[in-house]
Amino acid sequence: MTEAGTQRRAHAPISVSFEFFPPKTDAMEASLWQAIRKLEPLAPEFVSVTYGAGGSTRERTHSTVSRILAETSLKPAAHLTCVAATKDEVDAVVRDYWDVGVRHIVALRGDPPAGAGTAYAAHPGGYQSSADLVAGLKTIGDFEVSVSAYPEKHPESGSFDVDLDVLQAKVDAGATRAITQFFFDNDHYWRYLDRVRARGINIPIVPGQIPIHNFKQIAGFAARCGATMPASTGARFEGLADDPETTQLVAAAVAAEQVRDLVKGGVTEFHFYTLNRAPLVNAICHTLGIKPHAPAASAVNA
Repeated sequence: MTEAGTQRRAHAPISVSFEFFPPKTDAMEASLWQAIRKLEPLAPEFVSVTYGAGGSTRERTHSTVSRILAETSLKPAAHLTCVAATKDEVDAVVRDYWDVGVRHIVALRGDPPAGAGTAYAAHPGGYQSSADLVAGLKTIGDFEVSVSAYPEKHPESGSFDVDLDVLQAKVDAGATRAITQFFFDNDHYWRYLDRVRARGINIPIVPGQIPIHNFKQIAGFAARCGATMPASTGARFEGLADDPETTQLVAAAVAAEQVRDLVKGGVTEFHFYTLNRAPLVNAICHTLGIKPHAPAASAVNA
């Protein structure tokens, strides 16, 4: 940990936010809302809902966000990308969000339509970059705008300097928060924070955390997005492929150690990639001292 990491005010409270993805089936819909009901009493700062490549989940994302607004006390943030859409098409989605009451957008460039690892080409009539998208959002409404950040740099960036140029452009366009790609070694976060602060970028850099519900699955995610999985982490899950109960216990311990270390260094905000599963996230929040509040009057119907 470095001095740049010591950014916590004395006795500052811990806050959390959660990411969900829109369901594709009735069973997934039930699982999503079970997770939302379980996590809503923790009173997160906001919950974000992802958006598929090329807007492939546009309607489901919009429906999920609208239902969260209508049936819960949560503040939803809708993901939005530049991929495979004109500015007019993206702007229409943004105005729809504004009309239903959304005031927070997670603005992302998005993965290439052909999938991660393939060459990205901006739509000729669309927003050309995430910074361009942020600027466009701010012309439509006074949105709070969160953007992405990469402690181990974006896989397509040639260097950290290039990566930080992109982050700076997003901040200059109006972004007020960056949420990191998940990571498993906190040293990556502290070194990245040093680089960010040295550039004079002072927005919150919120660490993204992903509980290891399934080691093989999460290791696969990590490999595809350039997040290093330490050998020591992998060793703790060896021999547990057919033992989900013990996997959950080990995962809770691993996550608790990581977030406690971040809190010790001054972190006060966390963003959890829930994968629409509540138990591990709930346990980690308990570790952070975040306990359920009384059920809100607008709670989701049972």
